[in-house]
Amino acid sequence: MYGDIDEVPTRPAGDGTRLTHEIRAEEDLLSARHTVREATLRAGFGLVDQTRIVTAASELARNAYVHGGGGILVIEPVQRDGRHGLRLRVSDDGPGIADLDAAFTDGYTTGAGLGHGLGGARRLMDEFEVRSAPGQGTTVTAIRWNGPR
Repeated sequence: MYGDIDEVPTRPAGDGTRLTHEIRAEEDLLSARHTVREATLRAGFGLVDQTRIVTAASELARNAYVHGGGGILVIEPVQRDGRHGLRLRVSDDGPGIADLDAAFTDGYTTGAGLGHGLGGARRLMDEFEVRSAPGQGTTVTAIRWNGPR
């Protein structure tokens, strides 16, 4: 596990709109990006942070599709200590990640990609946690906070 996102309490922000997006086909990756972009707009993120969040979501969704055989993306506005943010949770029931340390190493890949997905997504977000075990799937939770860091 990387990070302790679930140990620090957050609560739904604003209207608490929680969006769930299935990732079962290639087309779902594009619609997931559009859904995340809309959520960043509603959450009041500027263009740079919108791009960071959409890029991270895209990488995580693609990983769930390619390596996990599909999955679920949950997008939820959150707040903590007066700060507002957006939480992404991507889960799959795939084979899991055998070596998390290796998976975060730039250039490491188990497929045809460049090997920047997981580590790149982590760098784009403020908080990042991976729970995975061989044969048990993977869940990645990431938060980007809006405003001063």
